[in-house]
Amino acid sequence: MNLSDSWADRQPTSSRVGAAEAVLADLRAAIESGDLPVGTKLPAEATLSARYSVSRSVVREALRSSTALGFTETHTGKGTFVISDRPRSEPVFGEYSAGALREARPHIEVPAAGFAALRRTDVQLAQLRGLVDRMDAETDPAEWVRLDGEFHLAIAAASGNGVFAAVVGELRDALSQQSKMINKLSKRQQASGVEHRVILDAIADGSYEGAANAMSDHLRIVESTVVSLFPASTE
Repeated sequence: MNLSDSWADRQPTSSRVGAAEAVLADLRAAIESGDLPVGTKLPAEATLSARYSVSRSVVREALRSSTALGFTETHTGKGTFVISDRPRSEPVFGEYSAGALREARPHIEVPAAGFAALRRTDVQLAQLRGLVDRMDAETDPAEWVRLDGEFHLAIAAASGNGVFAAVVGELRDALSQQSKMINKLSKRQQASGVEHRVILDAIADGSYEGAANAMSDHLRIVESTVVSLFPASTE
């Protein structure tokens, strides 16, 4: 029996909050305490699934978050390994760092929201309104994040500018991963929903300035949240 198998036989130290959040919290605690030292290969997904009494998809989500934080790294066909006992100064979501997203989004999504206010069709406005209504009522975190991605992509599409839509589409997976992480660590989902409603109202009013400012405010709050969670990311 190796070290990670011995650890997996013990009961999790984290209380159960959200499923993926609880798995991430226990893994992080084990890594930071040295129970799972750097270099350790984590148990297989099936073993982790049994340990936490969750599905493999929940385990995979927790492992993606662990990788984004810089604790682990997954190698296809080999497994997931502990690479650091401290979170990285700046998380990486898919192919993009939080810093890269922070720098790029205001130049894409702010004008996209402004043009959406001027160019959106009634059908597109109804789609945006439906997405915000569904997010307000959604209790499943994963589904909320999916709807969040649809909302931002729908705004880019409503801008009438194919470049904005293409770029937001390219970033969608990274933005969804970032949204998941922020919601897990800072409980921002409800506040984000309020900000989305402000953006929607400005687009409905046909105000370029109002929609652009509302999106700018939303992105600024997202940025400050990421910085508060990873203060070294701006150093």
